[in-house]
Amino acid sequence: MEIFENQFFLVYLLPVVIFFARILDVTIGTIRIIMLSKGMKYLAPILGFFEVLVWIIVISNVMKYANGFIPYIAYSLGFAAGNFIGMILEEKVAIGFVVLRVITSKKADKLINSLNENGIGATYIDAFGGNNEPVNIIFSIVKRNNLDYVLSIVQTFNPNAFYTIEDVRNVNKGIFPATDSRKLAIFSNWKRRGK
Repeated sequence: MEIFENQFFLVYLLPVVIFFARILDVTIGTIRIIMLSKGMKYLAPILGFFEVLVWIIVISNVMKYANGFIPYIAYSLGFAAGNFIGMILEEKVAIGFVVLRVITSKKADKLINSLNENGIGATYIDAFGGNNEPVNIIFSIVKRNNLDYVLSIVQTFNPNAFYTIEDVRNVNKGIFPATDSRKLAIFSNWKRRGK
């Protein structure tokens, strides 16, 4: 192809094209892996198709036209940037659910009531902490896009509460804020009709 015979393109533009194409394919790959870990088995293969398509185009051009170390550096930098951008995008999209576990030495009644009033289900147990003092452990399944809101409620009632957050692959039933539960009910009815 004529464009690949142009020295300006090979020296200056090809590394830039490789860099951005690599960002694209690695970003898609990072999101695909996250989708697989969340059990989204129908979306992951579609992303995989585009990831590999871009990768084949990039790697074939690197092997065919790259001279010197600059295209290889661009390829490597694109890989690193693609991982970072993929993780940022996944955080912004906030797909799925998490388990929020709050451990508080303060009485948790007000916090639990506030969570329930806001449509957030909470299960709690009485336990003993590291110094053998009584604590409450509160468990809640939260949509990832509501996590900051739920944490703000926790911080309001107990700014010193210890909490952990873990990803959840699947959720069956639960108490969620009204708008979310309506969406889930609509989806569940649609899913049942489709079977």
